[in-house]
Amino acid sequence: CSDFQFFSDGPVSVGMSMEIASIDTISEINMDYTATIFLRQRWTDERLCFEGNTSLSLDGRLVEMPWVPDTFIVDSKKSFLHDITVENRLIRIYPNGTVLYAIRITATVACSMDLTKYPMDKQTCTLQLESWGYNINDVQFYWTRGNDSVRGLETLRLAQYTVEDHFTSVSEAVYETGRYPKLVFHFELKRNILYFILETYVPSILLVVLSWVSFWISQSSVPARICIGVTTVLTMTTLMMGARTSLPNANCFIKAIDVYLGICFSFIFGALLEYAVAHFLLATIANSCNVSDKINKVDSEKNINTSSNRKDEKSKHSGCSSPMTVMKRLFCISDCFYVKNLYHIDNYARLSFPLSFIIINVFYWVYYLYF
Repeated sequence: CSDFQFFSDGPVSVGMSMEIASIDTISEINMDYTATIFLRQRWTDERLCFEGNTSLSLDGRLVEMPWVPDTFIVDSKKSFLHDITVENRLIRIYPNGTVLYAIRITATVACSMDLTKYPMDKQTCTLQLESWGYNINDVQFYWTRGNDSVRGLETLRLAQYTVEDHFTSVSEAVYETGRYPKLVFHFELKRNILYFILETYVPSILLVVLSWVSFWISQSSVPARICIGVTTVLTMTTLMMGARTSLPNANCFIKAIDVYLGICFSFIFGALLEYAVAHFLLATIANSCNVSDKINKVDSEKNINTSSNRKDEKSKHSGCSSPMTVMKRLFCISDCFYVKNLYHIDNYARLSFPLSFIIINVFYWVYYLYF
């Protein structure tokens, strides 16, 4: 009997199950993963019924003879059927006409990833199976054992991920040519953050702490403080560039690791800027006080040489100039007051920098881990 008569009795129910042999790579740059799977499909073809109590197995050379579903992986970028030592395909026919079709394939499948919380992110990838030419009037897909239809994930050991959850679903794909059966396997991957803590977070924290060493060095030791500041800035820049090498360059979102590296870079650059500002203010205010002292000395000498008969006229004239003189003196007094405190600016930095860094870290980890 022909395939037309085979479908005339209604759609053929095809049950599917899978076993994940391995997930070789998960690429954030290409937004895909590569997996090797055993795909098993079952259906009943009454044309293949025979008498007996044992099943009949056919190897890859005879697979093309009976009817098989035209199943394909929807988001597959590339895939291949294993053929060593022979094609890894098998058909087993049972006396009641039930057919088991098993194949071993390796496929690279697209997986859209949201990296805004990288490396504290969770990614949900899918493996979608559809019928290429047979619509829902010809073929119906279903999972043979529901969520237990996919096995092998429990024994997988991935380099950067842990499989947290997985489930299956049944849906339909709608195109211009019709409605087609679809089976979807969902699995959730959680990234292991320990590697990134040791590789990126700890070095960046140590660089920030190293930049604070300059607060305990005398402000007169210009070469030592500049050397520490510049070295930590350049090292942090190199660390930031290295952290981006394994990530896609063309993306419009800021990742969690970028935020943290930016925070660390800001603190390191701030430590260098703190010394530059303090050193500049010390030199500027010291010069200002010296000039003010000279002006006051000249004014006092003029006041001593002024004759007593011009005191009234001087007092009238000083009525206009006294506010300016008072402002200059107040400015000098305040400047001299801050000159003394500028020598203690490092003391304030020793407390404010670590305290603010700890507070920002608390907000950072709470937000990206729990929100």
